[in-house]
Amino acid sequence: MTSRELVYQTLNKENPKRIPRQLWPLPWAKDHYPQRYEQLKQKYPDDIVGPDSCYIKPPVVKGDMFKVGSYVDEWGCIWENEQAGIVGQIKDPIIKSWNDLKKIRLPKELLGVDVESVNAFCKKSDKFVIGGACPRPFERMQFLRGSETLLMDLALKEEGLFELFDIVHKFNVSELKAWAKTNVDALWFMDDWGSQRALLISPQDWRKFYKPLYKEYIDIAHNSGKKAFMHSDGYIFDIFPDLIEIGLDAINSQIFCMDIKELSKFKGKITFWGEIDRQQTLPYGSRQDVVNSVKQVKEHLYDNGGVIAQCEFGAEVNPDNVEAVFETWDSFSL
Repeated sequence: MTSRELVYQTLNKENPKRIPRQLWPLPWAKDHYPQRYEQLKQKYPDDIVGPDSCYIKPPVVKGDMFKVGSYVDEWGCIWENEQAGIVGQIKDPIIKSWNDLKKIRLPKELLGVDVESVNAFCKKSDKFVIGGACPRPFERMQFLRGSETLLMDLALKEEGLFELFDIVHKFNVSELKAWAKTNVDALWFMDDWGSQRALLISPQDWRKFYKPLYKEYIDIAHNSGKKAFMHSDGYIFDIFPDLIEIGLDAINSQIFCMDIKELSKFKGKITFWGEIDRQQTLPYGSRQDVVNSVKQVKEHLYDNGGVIAQCEFGAEVNPDNVEAVFETWDSFSL
């Protein structure tokens, strides 16, 4: 059985022969543990991958987002990074007043997807391939406007906010439609919606402003015969029913920020695309802590599929614990 078939069986709750896996490494891990990282890749190869070559013309950026110093992303947002191997912060947003909306540079290079190269990659690979675009409307609006300012905008609901919504969302739709023309297996998008304990905005405002956007992204995927995946950090329990309602196939979330027993009410309705706690367990926990965490996920969230063994190898994470994650998942007899 190929990795692609395995992932489809998992998403469709068709009793896969094993749990599919995916390692998410930050450059920090590759810099600090290069040999262990390569060993993990060889021993536990990913079942989910992204295409190698994506664009006819490369996006316009300056610098390296994972190195110390300044980095200018494809939208023209300037990031400042003080620690190598992780992502920095934007401290000087482009849109200081609504008159600055005209300063936004749409990264049209991202719409020029190299369909031929992507399709060749998909044909050659037996892995489940996720598209290279990852729209993030809430976060992109924060990058352009500033996080605190955007939260105030959402509370005050000023006219300029809706123009910003329109600019960002229309571009995201165009980008996903460009990828929908390729032969990838899934499209995906993201936004980090949770703090440690709650959503960053009220569930009511989330449903009013952002749920319709995600619904459109999911429809683009499904209308082109693809699955829809999403990533969102933090406590997002309140919006799980909404994500299921609009048809999301898989969610990558910090399930250990929430009550995993409560999350079990959603098993069989959505695929849990990871993860094991990277705040405490992966960096500081014992091997037994990791084993117990994986067993919790299996017990409460697995339902003839519906679980992907995704694990993030990020800053301060113990590589022995990463190995324990995949070793434990592989030990299960399904």
